[in-house]
Amino acid sequence: MAGGPEPDGAGATDQRIALAHEWEELVARVRGLAPRFATFLAPPRWQDLAATVGDGTGVLINVARECHALLVTSGGVTAVPLPDLSSGEVHDRTARHLARLHMTDAAAQLVHHTRQRAQVRKVYATYQAHHAAKVHMAEAQAELDRTLLPDLAWLWDTVAEPVLRALDETNPASGGRHRIWWCPTGWLSFLPLHAAGHHDGSGRSVLDRTVSSYVPTLRALARATRSPEPDPCDRDRLLVVAVQDAADMPPLPQVGEEVRLLREEFGAERLTVLEGPDATRDAVLSRLATHRWAHFSCHGRQDPFDPSRGGLLLSDGTLGIGELSRGSYRGDFAFLSACMTASGGLDLSDEAITIGAALHYSGFRRVVAALWSIDAETATELARDVFRSLMKDGLFRPEGSAVAVTGAAIRLRHQSPEHPSRWAAFTHIGP
Repeated sequence: MAGGPEPDGAGATDQRIALAHEWEELVARVRGLAPRFATFLAPPRWQDLAATVGDGTGVLINVARECHALLVTSGGVTAVPLPDLSSGEVHDRTARHLARLHMTDAAAQLVHHTRQRAQVRKVYATYQAHHAAKVHMAEAQAELDRTLLPDLAWLWDTVAEPVLRALDETNPASGGRHRIWWCPTGWLSFLPLHAAGHHDGSGRSVLDRTVSSYVPTLRALARATRSPEPDPCDRDRLLVVAVQDAADMPPLPQVGEEVRLLREEFGAERLTVLEGPDATRDAVLSRLATHRWAHFSCHGRQDPFDPSRGGLLLSDGTLGIGELSRGSYRGDFAFLSACMTASGGLDLSDEAITIGAALHYSGFRRVVAALWSIDAETATELARDVFRSLMKDGLFRPEGSAVAVTGAAIRLRHQSPEHPSRWAAFTHIGP
């Protein structure tokens, strides 16, 4: 009807268009204020992102109807088709992998609770229940390892091998190993691309061919590499957060051992130790602002359905991802000897909502984290190996941390190649 009132839907559309025009005008005005505002809210140029990888390669994996790997080098961007990769198989394999991880974690919790009952009520039934829980735990762990090996081979065949073949042709590795920053998307972000391969001694594996790290985005890598490396200084201190007992969680026997080995490497005078009841959320957040290096030896927790609730379990509760990401630090290195610190959420799998990424975004340039729960002995062994590799002539040099983590994972693999759950969990984030 001519001249009648405009329908609500059309009016809302007009209002959105008007607001969009106003937004564009405001952004243009800001960009015109001064040369330093010329790129205000503009997407980064690929040339700027390419410059951050130096002699290495950023690998962005697109999982869609047709899957590709975008290889970002200093010379440009190349699209590599991944014809054998499909979003459906990524989803199915990841779902099965996460289910096996959940079964293993649930079995470990059952071992803890039956042990507690057996200590309180010392009768045959409680001892029997504890023994049965340990048998179930061993079976769950064996099933995880038995299925993880073919998953790693599949990741090699469908993703890693095509990427490395293309790199060998266009950007040959210097020093025998490619330097790669993986940036997977979707459900692929739950799988250990850095450990993809046929681990049969053939050398067909990412561990043998690359030094790998992850980055939430290439822009985050650019931010982490923008500042020059600080000069090593023997006055710098390492913050150590050590919490052996957290509510409703099994005790962590490795905590004391990790504090001891760090005292050996750094000297007690170069450590700030927040241990037991002193390791509160406020104390940790305030100390992070004054330390370049940090080591967390505690429980980690992640909820794949609500990843923002994840965090580190301290003496007075969970230091959450939100609290960590709101900080602004000038850190060089953080080692998270805690479970599930590199694992995100299912509903927003493209968003890097992980404990490790939160520390990286808030200013710690390099972070070592774990994709799933790890046993105490393995966590301590890897921490010892990494810290000893980075200590040179009494000075701590975290710029070599990606190489150190790769080397430590390879040594763990040599010890037990049939148990990838021990050596494929550890990841490195950053330059």
